[in-house]
Amino acid sequence: MLGGDVTVHEAELRYGPFGPATVKPYAMTRRAVDGGSLLKVYAGIDPEGRRHREAETVRHAAQWGLSVPEVLATGECGAGSWSVFRMLPGVPCGVRTDRAIEVYIDHVLGLTGRLHRTSPGLTPGSGWSGEQGRPATQHQFLLDQFSQRCRQRPWWAALAEVLQPLETHPVVYLHGDLKPEHLLVHDHHLSVVDWEASARGPAVLDYTDVAFHLVRDLLYMGVKPSRVPIDLIARLPFNGPVLAWRLLLWLDRRRPRDIDLMAFRDLHRVAAEDHAATGYASLARAVSAMRTAGVPR
Repeated sequence: MLGGDVTVHEAELRYGPFGPATVKPYAMTRRAVDGGSLLKVYAGIDPEGRRHREAETVRHAAQWGLSVPEVLATGECGAGSWSVFRMLPGVPCGVRTDRAIEVYIDHVLGLTGRLHRTSPGLTPGSGWSGEQGRPATQHQFLLDQFSQRCRQRPWWAALAEVLQPLETHPVVYLHGDLKPEHLLVHDHHLSVVDWEASARGPAVLDYTDVAFHLVRDLLYMGVKPSRVPIDLIARLPFNGPVLAWRLLLWLDRRRPRDIDLMAFRDLHRVAAEDHAATGYASLARAVSAMRTAGVPR
């Protein structure tokens, strides 16, 4: 591995050349033309923190025996903080058929059985290392991820109240973004990539994130709400208030006024659900309405 304070040019001489860029809202990636490595440039929200968080977490995950991408080099440049990761073999999980979704959920449940560990003194927060002098609660960790404008919305106090019971949940290590494209399968071997959203919190955060992305992405692919395989998604552990939180977080990170499209009664319906099947069906209706209103995926 290249040491610290190296340049992207030095990394490219060692691991590149890198091909065309794939640009996302908060990151840009470029694959080496030989397929051996990936350059990731962090931009937007806390790029330096995300770089350190991901590099640190994959090292811990590797020590646990999980198959994760090795960090080959890391540094800063004018475009933002960056890391080079060794590419792993495998094909991302798919969601285009019910069978593919079933297999994906099997992988999620198997992985989280190994991932969701707890330890004495573990507190909620971003990354896998606790921050000294900053005690946090489960529900406050979730609320802190919203923009300041949300604190003036009519649902803010109600959401804070329904999230309070999370304090009884154990704090565990989380991946934070277990989307299908982050799980690579090769010869029945599972690898996990993209750890920048790693965190410490209640296990239901990982499960809720998986369910939310499945429902949202299927709807934005053109699947009708009535055709979303709720019975398969309902295999995941369910928490209505956390599902409502995840829906609002999505809207908060889209266009400035999208958060105001969510009616309080619809939000309350999602948060008040006790059963996974009805909760995810309510989510599908809410996301479908947002798609019709023009909210970007």
